[in-house]
Order: sequence, then structure tokens, then C-alpha cells
Amino acid sequence: MLTRCGDDLLSIAVDTPADAQALAKQLRQNGAWLEVVPGIDSVVVRFDIAALDGAAAQAAIETVIAEGIQPLPASGKVVEIPVVYGGMYGPDLDALSKETNLSVDEIVGLHTSRDYPVEMVGFTPGFAFIGGLDERLHVPRRSEPRQRVPAGSIGIADGRTGIYALASPGGWALIGRTSHTLFDPHAEDPFVLAPGMRVHFCAVAADDS
Repeated sequence: MLTRCGDDLLSIAVDTPADAQALAKQLRQNGAWLEVVPGIDSVVVRFDIAALDGAAAQAAIETVIAEGIQPLPASGKVVEIPVVYGGMYGPDLDALSKETNLSVDEIVGLHTSRDYPVEMVGFTPGFAFIGGLDERLHVPRRSEPRQRVPAGSIGIADGRTGIYALASPGGWALIGRTSHTLFDPHAEDPFVLAPGMRVHFCAVAADDS
């Protein structure tokens, strides 16, 4: 479904985060768009209204969609993220234990038991939305977001894990923190994580993080 959401914006609904990334790449290769932004279940396209009216932009996008979404090859890269779970690093872990009727050790065991796909990076620079969370750990966002979440914090909400690459406000339930730097604006490649990669979380002690 293609929806006009502004004078110079069009939004395309897709089925999966992988489809969003693949369609975004195809659109960038087919058209002089000002911006193409993939999300979890949509792609937003911004176009130059001085050069292209809305109907023409929509027609150009529909042509690309009609060709079919070409899946992107998986990178195959698995990034290992060490995490100190609980305590000051994961202040919501004890409450989650009560909410899910799982022990803290069971929650940590489930969270470190598999590799997870990076679905998208956004919200703030380097913030990774990571899918594939065990259903037993599906919890909603906090009713009251925190004004400041420390960089490196690991949160869960709505079936996903999120990693705060930078300190920012946030409403995910915090279960741990990593000491890894996930966004470095001075690096040749500022982002450690990218869609198509996979992440494996490893529990470590605070002194080993």
C-alpha cells in the first residue's frame, strides 16, 4: 500500500523488515529521490516537489514495486555483544522476572540462547532494532519512558531487543548493558551493526565487560 503522508513524502507498506531494506535499495537505484528511509514495516520516500509532482512520484514508485522486491543476500556476519545483566546495568530485570514468571537466570539464558537478526538501525544514530526475541520475553514498553538511558543499554519491548548506541530518552525495559561502542562518528564506518547482520548476546561479569 502506498500512502501520501506529506507534500513531498510517500510511504510504502511492506510485510517484513527485510522487505523494507530490499525495497529501499531498489528505490535508491531507480530514481532521483531526496531520501529513502526503510523502517520495520514501511519505506518512506522524500522527493523534490519542484522537479516531480506527487502523481509522477507515485507512478515511479509503483513501477519499481511492480518489478517485485528482490531479497538482499544475508551478510552472514554475527556480531558478539557482551552484556552485564541486571543490577545498575539492567534496572528492569527483576521486575521483568515477576512479570514473566521467569527467574532472572532463565531470562538471561533465553536472551543469550540464539542469534538475532538486525532488522533496522534508527531512532538515534546506531540504535539497533533486533528481532527474533523468544515469545516468553515479549513485554510492552514501559508506561513511563526514562528521560535518559545510558549508552550501551540493552532493552526489550514488543518482541524485539533494542541497543542504545547513544545516551537518549527511551521506554524499553532495560535488562543489561554492554561496554562496546556501537556508534563512532569518527570511524570510517560509524555503525557496528547494520541490517542483515546477526547479533549474539553473551552474559559477562561487570569486570569483564
